[in-house]
Amino acid sequence: MGFAWRGRDSNPKDASMKYQRIFVSGHRGMVGSAICRMICSRWPESVTLITRTRSELDLCDAAQVDRFLKEEKPDCIINAAAKVGGIHANSTYPAEFLHENLAINLNLVHGAWQNGVARFLNLGSSCIYPKDNPQPIREDSLLTGPLEPTNEPYAIAKIAGLKLCEYYRKQYGVCYHSAMPCNLYGPGDNYHLENSHVFPALIRRFHEAKVRGDSQMVLWGSGRPMREFLHVDDLADAVALLLGHDNPPHWVNVGAGSDVSILELAQTMQAGIGFEGQLTFDPTKPDGMYRKLMDISLMRSMGWEPRISLQEGIRRTYADFLDGLASGRIRL
Repeated sequence: MGFAWRGRDSNPKDASMKYQRIFVSGHRGMVGSAICRMICSRWPESVTLITRTRSELDLCDAAQVDRFLKEEKPDCIINAAAKVGGIHANSTYPAEFLHENLAINLNLVHGAWQNGVARFLNLGSSCIYPKDNPQPIREDSLLTGPLEPTNEPYAIAKIAGLKLCEYYRKQYGVCYHSAMPCNLYGPGDNYHLENSHVFPALIRRFHEAKVRGDSQMVLWGSGRPMREFLHVDDLADAVALLLGHDNPPHWVNVGAGSDVSILELAQTMQAGIGFEGQLTFDPTKPDGMYRKLMDISLMRSMGWEPRISLQEGIRRTYADFLDGLASGRIRL
């Protein structure tokens, strides 16, 4: 399979010794901003960090992307740009999720190759894997079965991005590769109640229910599905390690290594935020995939481990949410 990795560079170099101009797409998002923090912290003097807002560069416009890459000449691209959302958003806007994410991946990968970009690290999602999978999910389960219908358009676009990197690498010898994180959370998340993922939506709902003094909070689904959550700063550490490898896998899972039920997540979050009401569930709402735990043994073999526990991650994220409310910077 294309993901296979023989570990010829088991002692990775510091990425700052290899790349001087790194373009991070989607730098204002949760993932992109975490990667930018990592770069500025680790390589403040040796790396020039390149970013553009959507108004400055439309990644869905191939001509704009090509012109930008010709002018800025990055030697490394980290693609953290994507149209993202939870079950409701994916179900409501499937055409936009497929079209925009396909366009972003196609324009960036092909533009990078055309303009001589040496390294391209594409960030995907665990939703690329089939709905019914042996757990934990290995990299070689890709394309072995049907996808989860509630996020199929997004998953198809992410699979296309992964395969673009794989085939450009095989055909042209460029080091283009992908990392597939599990559910991410942390500073800079989207807290919109309808278009966000489960973690930020719960933080906002618990906070607002606490402020109002509600006696109960009703959550979607049965509460039984299992989910894996990784703090975005742990992902940024994984990105740094991957950039140091000359021969990384074509794609690799990046996860927490363990999962919790939505009920357990809600109870942990309830305690961390201090909501004293009752939790109830609405089983008429969709659950999505029952379980989605990834096998991270390949990433561990490269020397990476997640560091931030769920309890600590909730504490940090809620503190950032409160600070963002006070300053008006968070996205609601």
